Amino acid sequence: MVAKSDLAIFYLPNHLPKMKTIFITGATSGIGKACAELFAKQGNRLILCGRREDKLAELKERFSGTNEVHTLKFDVRNADEVENAINSLPEGFKSIDVLINNAGNAHGLEPVCDGSFADWDAMMDGNVKGLLYVSKFLIPGMKDRKSGHIVNISSVAARQTYANGVVYCASKRAVDVISEGMRLELTEFGIKVTNIQPGAVETEFSEIRFKGDKERAATVYAGYEALKPDDIADAIGYCVNAPKHVSISDLTIYPSAQSEPRTIHRNL
Repeated sequence: MVAKSDLAIFYLPNHLPKMKTIFITGATSGIGKACAELFAKQGNRLILCGRREDKLAELKERFSGTNEVHTLKFDVRNADEVENAINSLPEGFKSIDVLINNAGNAHGLEPVCDGSFADWDAMMDGNVKGLLYVSKFLIPGMKDRKSGHIVNISSVAARQTYANGVVYCASKRAVDVISEGMRLELTEFGIKVTNIQPGAVETEFSEIRFKGDKERAATVYAGYEALKPDDIADAIGYCVNAPKHVSISDLTIYPSAQSEPRTIHRNL
């Protein structure tokens, strides 16, 4: 008779995901870093991208003992940097199975009439054009191989515009539209496209939005339990490791205290 523990060991390999080459933008913090940690634990080959060279070096040192890891330092908002970085990939890292378009930002919280051109450019260039630049250079390889998975990180802000965040909401609505369009163009090539809409996630997001004002940023997460980056990474992991015939097109994730993009129930 086979013991339960032996059965677990016997069947476990059938449930382990096949090793993939996973390209993650914005990998040095927040959701991107959590994705790197999750997919590293699963034994995948990682391409970690970001602008902070010191943080990329830390991640490479952390994971290289157990995983094949390559880092790329570039700004997704600069098309030439994107192209040069991707073209520099070593041969063993060129066949990308999964692209996680995570890099993005929010800047400012003012009405349109008081908005900053620099803030608007940062959001549109990072959240929209950066996603397009990276995708443009990786999609052809996926089409040639007739396989791949693109995960775009949108936001619940795409579902309901809120005052003083109009441009940010518009940039994330664009991500939704781009995801839908990619799906229309790429499904016939065996490429899955998943659009993730997180609600309030406790990351550096608010600190960046408020120009480094940590006290103001902390108020965003006061009085309730916000989502953690690991929560979003776990959901992405499910989407990426789902059976071949299963494609998660759109996934909205709220903390339990949030009922819609503008409403969070706080215990203050």
